[in-house]
Amino acid sequence: MHFQRKVFYSAVSPLKGAFAANTVGVNNSIFDIELISLLTLYKSLVKEIDTLESEIHKLIEEVHPHYLTIPGIGPISAAVIYAEYGDISNFSNPGQMLAFAGIEPGINDSGTESHGGRMVKHGSSQLRYVLLNACLPLIRFDLTFATYYAKKRAEGKKHRVAITHVAKKLIRVIYALERQDIDFNTQKLR
Repeated sequence: MHFQRKVFYSAVSPLKGAFAANTVGVNNSIFDIELISLLTLYKSLVKEIDTLESEIHKLIEEVHPHYLTIPGIGPISAAVIYAEYGDISNFSNPGQMLAFAGIEPGINDSGTESHGGRMVKHGSSQLRYVLLNACLPLIRFDLTFATYYAKKRAEGKKHRVAITHVAKKLIRVIYALERQDIDFNTQKLR
């Protein structure tokens, strides 16, 4: 098999330059039609996405969740959080919200010993994705969250583990904001 490829390549190589000269820049009406069709489809999809996003912005502004005031949580992220959690009053503590998002630690029990394990990931993957991604700008623009992230990194935790801890803190903040019916204020955060 390897020998046959060598023979084929050596037989084609003198013609390679001739093929390139005759195929680059060739006008073909089928390619033009296909390109125009794809561009039209792309523009249509962009228009539809813009329409949906503007509708999401209107709806989330009507609801106006207090966690929308947290830096790093925009209207789309807030809409996902709202769609997944619904009414925060359904949760009696932030631990239930952590479990719903699948961010709480698993516990390994073995007879007389109990060890904390990795994140369980049983909850909503979309919610977990949004919360973890909201933490990235949050640690850039909020000193309290940045300090908390730096503390976790100083404890030897890897980036993803430290971000998960920040997401847990974010969920506790979301819970407090909605329960107390107040907007985010970094001076009141500890």
